[in-house]
Amino acid sequence: MNRIVRAYSEEDIKTVASLAKEIYTEHYVPITGPEQVEYMLDKFQSEKAVKEQIENGTVYNIIYRNETPCGYFAVDINKPKGKMFLSKLYIRKDARGLGLARTAFGIMKNMAEENGLSAIWLHVNKRNPSVEIYKAMGFEITEAVKDSIGGGFYMDDYIMEAGLD
Repeated sequence: MNRIVRAYSEEDIKTVASLAKEIYTEHYVPITGPEQVEYMLDKFQSEKAVKEQIENGTVYNIIYRNETPCGYFAVDINKPKGKMFLSKLYIRKDARGLGLARTAFGIMKNMAEENGLSAIWLHVNKRNPSVEIYKAMGFEITEAVKDSIGGGFYMDDYIMEAGLD
């Protein structure tokens, strides 16, 4: 049985940070290299960073398959006004292909509609195979960007968006 639980507690935050370390390392080292992965984990997905994001309004949810945490997603509502920013959607390798991302996206769409938003948007690395998954879920590439994230590292991304109509 799949379920999605909003992350609030210190234990939830530890679960997210642990999943991030496992998933980022496995998935992103071949794309960006180990140094950038380590930097991004520390800056964006450490327990401290996740806690600060939650305190600043980011909504984190843990995705469970049976009783095992298999992934998570994080969204910012009204960023920018009228849209939802999908900040993170990560699924463990052994749980990919089981429909968990599609289930999570359905929850996100409901959240966006409940808040009267018109679209969900995200950044995704141009070399990330997930680009095709997002396209299959109705996202379209709207822009290509290369932004500094500090530490001498860059995010070479597509911006993708899915309308809610």
